[in-house]
Amino acid sequence: MREIPIESTAPATLPSVAEQGPLPLGVTQGRPAVLGKRWMVSSSHYLASQAGTKMFERGGNAIDAGVAAGIALNVLERHLTDFGGVAPIVLFRPGMAGPESIDGLGRWPASFTLDEYRARYGDTMPIGAPRSVTPAACDAWLTALARHGRLTLADVLAPNIELAEGFPVYPRLARAIAMLEERLRQWPTSAAVFLPNGRAPRAGEILVQKDLAALFRQLVAIEKANASKGRAAAIIAARDAIYTGEIAQRIAESQRRTGGRITEQDLADYRVSITPPVHATYRGIDVYACGPWSQGPLVPMTLNLLEGYDVASLGPASLEFIHRYTEAFKLAAADREGFFGDPDQVDVPIRGMLDKGYAEERRRLIRDDRAWPELPEPGDPWRYEGRSGAAGYRPRVASGVGAPDTSYCCAMDAEGNAFSATPSDPGLGSPLVDGLGIIVSTRGAQLWTTPGHPSAIAPRKRPRLTPNPALLMKDGRALMPFGCPGEDAQCQAMVQTVCNVVDFGMNVQAAIEAPRVISRSFPWTFYPHAYEPGVLCVEGRIARAVRDGLAARGHVIRDWPEMTPGAAGMCAIRELEPGTLEGGADPRRESYAIGW
Repeated sequence: MREIPIESTAPATLPSVAEQGPLPLGVTQGRPAVLGKRWMVSSSHYLASQAGTKMFERGGNAIDAGVAAGIALNVLERHLTDFGGVAPIVLFRPGMAGPESIDGLGRWPASFTLDEYRARYGDTMPIGAPRSVTPAACDAWLTALARHGRLTLADVLAPNIELAEGFPVYPRLARAIAMLEERLRQWPTSAAVFLPNGRAPRAGEILVQKDLAALFRQLVAIEKANASKGRAAAIIAARDAIYTGEIAQRIAESQRRTGGRITEQDLADYRVSITPPVHATYRGIDVYACGPWSQGPLVPMTLNLLEGYDVASLGPASLEFIHRYTEAFKLAAADREGFFGDPDQVDVPIRGMLDKGYAEERRRLIRDDRAWPELPEPGDPWRYEGRSGAAGYRPRVASGVGAPDTSYCCAMDAEGNAFSATPSDPGLGSPLVDGLGIIVSTRGAQLWTTPGHPSAIAPRKRPRLTPNPALLMKDGRALMPFGCPGEDAQCQAMVQTVCNVVDFGMNVQAAIEAPRVISRSFPWTFYPHAYEPGVLCVEGRIARAVRDGLAARGHVIRDWPEMTPGAAGMCAIRELEPGTLEGGADPRRESYAIGW
């Protein structure tokens, strides 16, 4: 395949309405792209999207809507998210110097070392409280709202109190609770909520979370009591009440009772981290992603590798595109395993890994005729920072399965505000805190028990997080917030969606519905870090001839059905034309976009 100069490969913006032709051969679209001119919300659940629209109807902006939708996901997708879990955010408002990233990610207990952990648990990662880190989603939501919203916490929590008081159980949630019924029976606080009447709820029955609704009301009362301090300060007072005082005491007591190590001091010391996101460009478009405390840099790193090819000439779901994309992603994933970790504790050569020259060097390792049989060796990005550093970690092959995954929401408005968030941590994965209706984040399962790994357990360390919202911008304007659930499939679906929009000229709904491939040829982030060398999962609708061609190049093909939830659940909104927003949502899950 011809390699072409980067500067000659790119439309400088996304295709407009006039430039969008018919869908490429083999690509179908079951839903229309949603168009609006005032605002747009897209999320992993239709009722969460509706909660976001209520904020716009109250006069709120995209940040108000995104926070409301995100908290709604904490109520609705209890098998995937929790108000006490994680919620990384990337957002932008006109007038800001650039986008802002809120990590929304907890930290490992200050008193729990790797040696102590291994002495107690070995290389295992027990289900439940032993893998706890500090709750973070609640801090992220309230911090974003206080800094960038215009509505009150009472406004944002109103639809979520209503949802917590009861919503109809949908089929996927019913299946998830039923699958975990025996585990939930071992946790009385969880069984009381998720096994009403002594059994898993059936689809269509009403799930009531009275303790969670009461917690939300308590936060509203705290906000009201502090209203004289101003809107933002009153919201932060509610935030502080979660991490100190009676609520924090309940959380710490629950940890002591269930085998966790998070203390009142860990809670009091915790604050979300607010930093600029990492940045690269793809065909003249700015790509912003979460830092190396997550897997977020995989998106711009993979796009850097693909930028050197004439992707548009290949066609979507083609042999050449899928092969090139997969090999590029493996190279980026090798550096993820080699170097990514909490930059507060690990020296991460992130500037080098995002350097265009480094991408050009790594791109030369991609062969037209042969797939990497396993994860390639990590590169040497240190040289592109003008320094030397430790060689990247090389993982071992491991078997097993990952944990339940994640959710996603985004919002945009006519003012140019954009919000992108990926909440996670299943509320079914650890005992609920008595009287609060939330869990303590179990994201410690994305730390490693292996000494020397850049994301190995350490006191106050953040796990290398899979959730990673992203944002495209152009000429200082928000262009497209996007992201998805899906564990380590997330970045893969995100990159393929960007290529579908930018290179292949699809509308966002067609780009989301297009068939995907998901590599398993690198360690999955959740314990036990399953790694299947060479395996490439291929969705239905990708031609048999393409599958055979991939197999001939050494990919180990695993056939997936059409529209499988394991291929992630993309949501995206883009500014299609000045004054026009276009929303898309993935039918692989319960996702919906709503606009006006």
